[in-house]
Amino acid sequence: MKNQRFFIPAVCVAGAQTLGQHACGMLHIMYHFYTEKSNISEDTIIITGEDVNHIKNVLRMKEGEEIIICDSEGTDYHTRIKSLDRDEVIAEILSSGISEAEMSFRVHLFQGLPKKDKMEMIIQKSVELGVHQIIPVMTKRVIVKLDDKKKEETKIKRWQAISESAAKQSGRGLIPNISGCLSYKEALKLAQDMDVVLIPYENADNSHEGMKASFDLIKNIPAGSDVAVFIGPEGGFEPGEVEEAISFGAKPISLGKRILRTETAGMMLLSVIGFVNS
Repeated sequence: MKNQRFFIPAVCVAGAQTLGQHACGMLHIMYHFYTEKSNISEDTIIITGEDVNHIKNVLRMKEGEEIIICDSEGTDYHTRIKSLDRDEVIAEILSSGISEAEMSFRVHLFQGLPKKDKMEMIIQKSVELGVHQIIPVMTKRVIVKLDDKKKEETKIKRWQAISESAAKQSGRGLIPNISGCLSYKEALKLAQDMDVVLIPYENADNSHEGMKASFDLIKNIPAGSDVAVFIGPEGGFEPGEVEEAISFGAKPISLGKRILRTETAGMMLLSVIGFVNS
């Protein structure tokens, strides 16, 4: 099976479209689907579940049409539909390649739990912007409490579904995991083993020199590294929490002279990280 780069990512509608290219050079739309790695053999891939109905009855695709199938771990397969049955779609592998939709490093967003449904938007937009994993964190100023295990499991299940939907819509090569909620101390211990730990803080140096230092730190993130980003809830971090993060190796950075909402700060930083390192 020949490895090659075979498509150009595009902004999608209806959840999962990718621009492909005919041999004659004309662009055409290919749909993007996910499957378990166990469903991938040397020459074929099997799609099961809800996507079967979507392919057959919503998109009304036929044998011979081409689609992109992702293994949810960063590899995309350019395939041709071989057969459509009631419970599965079998596609022939034409080529494969590392997804060009992924960053060269993994960004783990440690998000202080916000109020109401803000977490849903944060997850959706962060996935679109390339985050690798999202870890909800209970900091001192968090108002929402997920003390009930059943309630937390229900929330995580819904958040994971939002992550999957956003990954499909944006043509991601993987589906970012939404982990269980951690205490601030647990989050710092987890991040301690990562290569770069960033904590945007409104009292960080936002002078020209300070902003340049923050930019240089982001610009020089090594490929293949794990990057932790800590974002506080409404009200931000308490000074003691920032000091504690620094003691664990975190680098405080400035996002400018304006105070950003919790649902804006992470997206802004992810946008800068993705653009500067693209």
